[in-house]
Amino acid sequence: MGASDFSNLPHIGEAVKRKEDYRFLTGAGSYTDDINLANQRVAVFVRSPHAHATLKSVNVSRAEAMPGVAKVFTGKDVEGKMGGLPCGWLITSTDGTPMKEPPHPILAQGKVRYVGDHVAMVVADTLEQARNAAEAVEVDYDVLPAVVNVGDAAKATALHEAAPDNHCYKWAIGDKGAVDDVFAKAAHITRLDLTNNRLVPNAMEPRAAIGSYNRASDEYTLYVANQNPHVERLLMTAFVLGLPEHKVRVIAPDVGGGFGSKIYLYAEDVCLTWAAKQLNCSIKWTADRSEAFLSDAHGRDHVSHAEMAMDKDGKFLAMRVHTDANLGAYLSTFSTAVPTILYATLLAGQYTCPQIYVEVDAWFTNTAPVDAYRGAGRPEATYLLERLVSRCGWELGLGQDEIRKRNFITSWPYQTPVALQYDVGDYMACMTKAQKLAEVEGFEARKKASAAKGLKRGIGYSSYIEACGIAPSNIAGALGARAGLFECGEIRVHPTGSVTVFTGSHSHGQGHETTFAQVVAARLGIPVENVDVVHGDTGRVPFGMGTYGSRSISVGGAAIMKALDKIEAKAKKIAAHLMEASDADIEFANGEFTVKGTDKKVPFGSVSLAAYVPHNYPLDKLEPGLNETAFYDPTNFTFPAGTYICEVEIDPATGVTRVDRFTAVDDFGTIINPMIVEGQVHGGLVQGIGQALMENCVYDKETGQLLTGSFMDYTMPRADDFPQFRLDTVCTPCSHNPLGTKGCGEAGAIGSPPAVINAVLDALGDLGVKEFDMPATPHRVWEAIQSAKA
Repeated sequence: MGASDFSNLPHIGEAVKRKEDYRFLTGAGSYTDDINLANQRVAVFVRSPHAHATLKSVNVSRAEAMPGVAKVFTGKDVEGKMGGLPCGWLITSTDGTPMKEPPHPILAQGKVRYVGDHVAMVVADTLEQARNAAEAVEVDYDVLPAVVNVGDAAKATALHEAAPDNHCYKWAIGDKGAVDDVFAKAAHITRLDLTNNRLVPNAMEPRAAIGSYNRASDEYTLYVANQNPHVERLLMTAFVLGLPEHKVRVIAPDVGGGFGSKIYLYAEDVCLTWAAKQLNCSIKWTADRSEAFLSDAHGRDHVSHAEMAMDKDGKFLAMRVHTDANLGAYLSTFSTAVPTILYATLLAGQYTCPQIYVEVDAWFTNTAPVDAYRGAGRPEATYLLERLVSRCGWELGLGQDEIRKRNFITSWPYQTPVALQYDVGDYMACMTKAQKLAEVEGFEARKKASAAKGLKRGIGYSSYIEACGIAPSNIAGALGARAGLFECGEIRVHPTGSVTVFTGSHSHGQGHETTFAQVVAARLGIPVENVDVVHGDTGRVPFGMGTYGSRSISVGGAAIMKALDKIEAKAKKIAAHLMEASDADIEFANGEFTVKGTDKKVPFGSVSLAAYVPHNYPLDKLEPGLNETAFYDPTNFTFPAGTYICEVEIDPATGVTRVDRFTAVDDFGTIINPMIVEGQVHGGLVQGIGQALMENCVYDKETGQLLTGSFMDYTMPRADDFPQFRLDTVCTPCSHNPLGTKGCGEAGAIGSPPAVINAVLDALGDLGVKEFDMPATPHRVWEAIQSAKA
């Protein structure tokens, strides 16, 4: 079945109410912290108060003597008994050497390298007893100088022996010589320096885990708030604990948001699993919010210089970029891929730029590890490119829309100079629809109305593209991935015709239980209510790679479609037997099997029953049952794209910036459930605008202390910070997956930050403010205005 046929099926494109919402809204969700096991104790981690220090001694004797304390584990307890936390993506430097990959112990050994680093784990009968004992652990630190900014890393005290200059790798893509030649002859060159600010993910549910051990079967179970339980199990068993994989079960129950921060294998997960056997009990740990600020993997934190070479008419000829990426103190699971494979390959954007050269230096600093955060490299690329493109237009006297239109790709497939090939799109249609929806023709009148109130109004554009699906495996492997990037789906048809879907994808807010059910119901012609979706348990679902990179429907959904192909093929044979016809003459549509050219038909439910009640059934030719599994590995990424237009009002007396209008037009290919897609876009926009206007993770430059360690200092966006979003879509179905889908979960966070900052710069342009970096807080905006006046 092709994508065009699929999009016309019943249930596809319908705003079906989310099946999972009833249990969430009535408090019946089951999150990790809701689970309590027999013989369960509680863990609390002793964390380093210093950003960089040598561990002279860790004395646990007083803590272990306190009431209810079972054990205090330190680095000495695990040293030599297991491996460190692995990095899942190998990057090779430009000189051919592999990246520096220092050990990442689950409990500190010899040194601590950021505030929040794991020094010890206290296990006690109650949370209060564990906290009291954690305060009694005596640690003697020899404090060392700390570094938090990439610009200072090369000359700072080394964090790791393996990286004496704190440099992890230098990576590049493109033809430097060819790019330099173009720049030497260009009519105009636009240059831009910018910073992509560090963010703390702040999912609604903090991380939590419970480690359990069954002595009778020698089996471990880990309950964990995680986005990909099979990957968690693989990394923990194969690289850290050295356990047989079948002896470890990982269960990710309901998860309250992830945004990338719950993809990774964390030290806490390993500590709890390992210690459960040592103490022969279950051990629970739930982070509090302050702990989450310190220890969750952070996002973004790039410092870049970008240049665009153009001809006299504003056509892009070449671009060159240098980025310094902050990796934090250790390599997290996918950290090395974010500023390279997931970033530089998207710097062509929607434009016909013939030559691009990108160079990335990655650095260790005394900060929390940095990894994928909603968009993972794509927001960083889009922010840089879309800021640069608007700057090009301003310098040449062209409108932000016109500079984009002159350079849009208009034919597909399109091979970019940075490795990717876009299969399909219509960027001009997105721009046209966005301008109409945003009522751009009325902007000048609105600007005059704002000026009459003493306010500055600006408009900002952003035309983004992202690569989703994060596959195929062979290409990803050639680029350094240490795992396959396929997905698996199992369809289990029951005798009465109802269906259970087992998927390797994981839902933590995306609505898979509804969307996947719509796909199956549409294909089999059964009610959506007759389809259940199971995920998140390695003991029940086949091996899959989980959810990240907007891959669930495009990769996980495609795997389900492949399994449905097998279901249909077998069901046709059963139907042919029931109707005494050749299976080649059987057609299936709208839940009925028919014989070509006749009025014979049999419903899907009768076929499913016959599969399990095989009376007069050709058992020599067909096995009983109707249960199929399929794996799907895409042949290419999918490429959602769109144009966003933002209008802001700024009070120059106070620097307060208000988003007055925001329009988003996206091309997500086939849309299964428009209500869920709209919700995903809303959430992404809020996170992206939040980064642009308020969110900012800051460490003290001298001490390495986290200065924004709570919601008192780290501002989170609220509903009243936003206008009513104006949304619409364009549809060019993906050409290489059976659904025609592209992915939607990250788009809002990718396209919105540059639209907001371009609008801020447009508003402040006549005040002399030429450049500005996120976040546009009132104080920073006011300072920029005062500096321009001076």
